[in-house]
Amino acid sequence: MADFMKILQQVKDMQGRFETIQKDLEARSVTGTAGGGMVTVEADGKGTIKRVKLDPAAVNPQDVEMLEDLIAVAVGEAQRKAQALQQEQMQTIAGGLPLPFKLPF
Repeated sequence: MADFMKILQQVKDMQGRFETIQKDLEARSVTGTAGGGMVTVEADGKGTIKRVKLDPAAVNPQDVEMLEDLIAVAVGEAQRKAQALQQEQMQTIAGGLPLPFKLPF
């Protein structure tokens, strides 16, 4: 029975660390860029887009498709960086074990 209580305490401790990591990820920032910095996307550590910055030279009414592509690339890069940050943080909870699955946030 003592082992069961120990396991419950470990789960509770892990949940606390998970919540701390969640808050930390929300406070962290990652940046994705495209077009040599013409498009910059800032996201939090969870991958939520917080800001998009466009260089005026990237805004060409005759070539909207290029701007759309640059934005998509910058968003993708920011989200990949956020995912890597999430994996890095979650490995601290898992004791350094590789996490082969996608995180639930």
